[in-house]
Amino acid sequence: MFVKDHMTKNPAVIKRDVSLLKATDIMGKGGFHRLPVVDDEGHLIGLVTGGLVKEKSGADRTSLSIYELNYLLTRTTVGDIMIKDVKTIGPDVFLEEASGLMADNDISVLPVVDEEGKVLGIITDRDIYRAFIDLTGYRKPGTRFVVSCEDRPGQFLKVVQLFAQENANLENIAVFHTERGVEIEIKATGEVSVEQMTKVLQGGGFQVTNVLQRKTDGTCVRF
Repeated sequence: MFVKDHMTKNPAVIKRDVSLLKATDIMGKGGFHRLPVVDDEGHLIGLVTGGLVKEKSGADRTSLSIYELNYLLTRTTVGDIMIKDVKTIGPDVFLEEASGLMADNDISVLPVVDEEGKVLGIITDRDIYRAFIDLTGYRKPGTRFVVSCEDRPGQFLKVVQLFAQENANLENIAVFHTERGVEIEIKATGEVSVEQMTKVLQGGGFQVTNVLQRKTDGTCVRF
């Protein structure tokens, strides 16, 4: 999965000489909390967030009247408070690299730029969450098997072959290295007999540690 497949393309941007009052209006009407700041050619030069506006304008100070707050928001520009050292990422980078960059720097947003530094999009932690949900097929009907296995070559292939033996249609597969050992999580769709599939996996030398079946009406049954 690539950043370009999950980012918000052509996001709203703002210039550095725009007032904070206008910036908050744009964010409020658009329903978002971050705005890339660009120059006249569209190159990224900063980032402004709703939280930053509140902090720098004193909007979180209860002693300020609405008139005083509006005065400050009108007189202060985006360029006065924007974050200048902004972490960015390219559109063709793997999504997990974007996730790692956010985690390592304790940030929740990355402007997506081209080789010239022009803004192409923006990706947030929420986009990462949605991508993870899509990757695991969480909201789609199907039966998810968690299989514990030994950490040695050939185990993954053997598990897949056992599902193929039962004509199971596999939609999502993931391998996790946990404190419990290696676990393979497989989601099968269509008519899958939990009892039969569990029996086949156990007969192949694997331990089935968890089975969750999501039905078409959205309800879940854990075996």
